[in-house]
Amino acid sequence: MKITLTFDNGPTPGVTDAVLDVLAERGVKATFFVVGEQLRQPGARALAERAAAEGHWIGNHTRTHTVVFGECDDPAAPADEIGITQDRIGGLSHPDRLFRPYGAGGILNDRLFSRDAVAYLRHGGYTCVLWNSIPHDWDRPDEWVDLCLDHARARDWTVTVIHDLPTGAMRHLPRLLDRLAEDGAEVVQDFPASCVPIRRGVLSGPIDHLTRA
Repeated sequence: MKITLTFDNGPTPGVTDAVLDVLAERGVKATFFVVGEQLRQPGARALAERAAAEGHWIGNHTRTHTVVFGECDDPAAPADEIGITQDRIGGLSHPDRLFRPYGAGGILNDRLFSRDAVAYLRHGGYTCVLWNSIPHDWDRPDEWVDLCLDHARARDWTVTVIHDLPTGAMRHLPRLLDRLAEDGAEVVQDFPASCVPIRRGVLSGPIDHLTRA
């Protein structure tokens, strides 16, 4: 079985640095989907730079982490949420311009995108990365590891979303990696096609069920 680790909502000083330490000790590469406003916090940019220097991929997770595109009628929202964040990421960006939408709890339904957002991503050559595992580390900080493992054991390739946030959840990251190793899991950095509906601006999978007309 394969698993791809992705960290959302950082960088968070005091958390992301500890996560990077653990990943470095284990030789594990991940993707950090950063929030544009968070990048402006003291010390956050340096953490994103460290992550990129250590071989992790940096992706875009909107500017404010508040706008669900399928519920937003503002045609300027994609440029504000996606474009401004991409500018802040700058040279740290993965060449494929990785983007992950805000899912309001990780729910994959037609609230995820608007037609304007899809058009913006396609025109800008972005690669949209979704997920198939949400272990709820943000609200189950001491319980998420077992749920993450259950998800990984249930499929051939898991893309899990965890968060480098100050919830205390990341202190269990070493236990997750230990358990994955015991299970013989292969921790990889790329993504299965089923989780990438847009690749470099081209539709590569179904997206109508994720887009509100």
